[in-house]
Amino acid sequence: MGIRSTLSKPFAAYIVKQQMQWSKQAEKAQEKILKYLVEKGKNTQFGKDHYFKDIRTYEDFRESVPIRDYEALSPYIKKILKGDKDVLWKGKPAYFAKTSGTTSGTKYIPITKESIPNHINSARNALLSYVHETGKSEFLDRKLIFLSGSPVLDEKAGIPTGRLSGLVNHHVPAYLRTNQLPSYATNCIEDWEKKLDKIVDETITQDMSLISGIPPWVQMYFEWIIERTGKPVGEVFPNFSVFVYGGVNFAPYRKKIFESVGRPIDSIETYPASEGFIAYQDSQEEEGLLLLVDSGIFYEFIPADQVHQENPPRLSIHEVEIGVNYALVINSNAGLWGYSIGDTVKFVSKYPHRLIVSGRIKHFISAFGEHVIGEEVEKAMQLTCEKYSETEIVEFTVAPQVNPESGLPLHEWFVEFSQSPHDLEGFEKELNLHLQKLNSYYDDLISGNILRGLKVIPLQPSAFREYMKSQGKLGGQNKVPRLANDRKIADLLIDFKIK
Repeated sequence: MGIRSTLSKPFAAYIVKQQMQWSKQAEKAQEKILKYLVEKGKNTQFGKDHYFKDIRTYEDFRESVPIRDYEALSPYIKKILKGDKDVLWKGKPAYFAKTSGTTSGTKYIPITKESIPNHINSARNALLSYVHETGKSEFLDRKLIFLSGSPVLDEKAGIPTGRLSGLVNHHVPAYLRTNQLPSYATNCIEDWEKKLDKIVDETITQDMSLISGIPPWVQMYFEWIIERTGKPVGEVFPNFSVFVYGGVNFAPYRKKIFESVGRPIDSIETYPASEGFIAYQDSQEEEGLLLLVDSGIFYEFIPADQVHQENPPRLSIHEVEIGVNYALVINSNAGLWGYSIGDTVKFVSKYPHRLIVSGRIKHFISAFGEHVIGEEVEKAMQLTCEKYSETEIVEFTVAPQVNPESGLPLHEWFVEFSQSPHDLEGFEKELNLHLQKLNSYYDDLISGNILRGLKVIPLQPSAFREYMKSQGKLGGQNKVPRLANDRKIADLLIDFKIK
């Protein structure tokens, strides 16, 4: 073993010991974080506006700080962009993470000196948890690839600004830089296809052991490797053993990824966001991702079915229940207060608190009152593909069809298959049956003849890739929404329908 893999084991043991302590005392860790945040924030413009000096308890905090999304917080962000200091957090942010908003255009999420360790150390600790549990560390001595956005930064009000994955690239620990790929110059290429071609050039002869990225773009990388070599990825990289991913549910991609590799490999799921690194998979044996309750973020949870109420209930970590969907709200040392990040989560265990990401608040279908969420369409697709085992899915998204040319309204599933089911009609019926079982409202609408069964619309090869390219969102950290309550995506994808 090399020096990296050797030294990683005692360090991993130390990190996991700490992890066990705070994860077993989640309330205590969160109370300490909240006290720290309020104390540090009381002299900021936000803290003064919301009477932080009078806050003594979580109940006080809840009364003083309303829930906000980016649009509601933007007046404070605009002050920072004008050059003001001590607005949301002391001083000025170290960076702005630039991301796309649904209604606000480009969003600028502050990242402070105090919040940087949350992003960097959490990614590191996910790997160390894996090392400690499995005893496998040799991958650290070989080449590692991170498929990410460009590290080239702009400036806003004198503050370095860029995509989160590009910002994080500037803080990769020195001990990993010598075996990190692609090169800095290649990572700076903005055009995803040109960048990917260069990444293949740089990696194809290397001893790759770990590959990290969002599954659909990693799959695209794998396809280019296979096309270039005529071999499965696992033959090109015989020591490739760990796949690190985040941002989307891996289940719909797992079969195709493993087939491209030629064998199963270990995987580590992470839950990073521009607003903060929320959770990571700390065990290959246990379900869910460990919520990081000791990393500069105080969490609140709103029952997802009440999130649109005027004053929805806000719960702290000790009040959550297993199996309930919650909208996630964060308060952080990046200066985000009562900030709804738009995700829904569901706890699968407590002490330690592990969760799964179940969807997006704005990504649902309820054109008829069914309120179908991402978790349900992904699970229905997964179960259907298990029965139709020959089927391989590249990507899919779902939209309502309120005014079909004939018959009752329905849900339309736009699916790009790499291997189509042998019986598409049977596949549709199975998919519809699983969705009915997963969502009682949808079942009632089908049974009551308000809706008819769903329709699968097969798309041409590379349909989603071309769609994302047309939107300027090819590669990087961009993801296709699994479902929407409108037809903005569906109406563009219909041109890719197989005739």
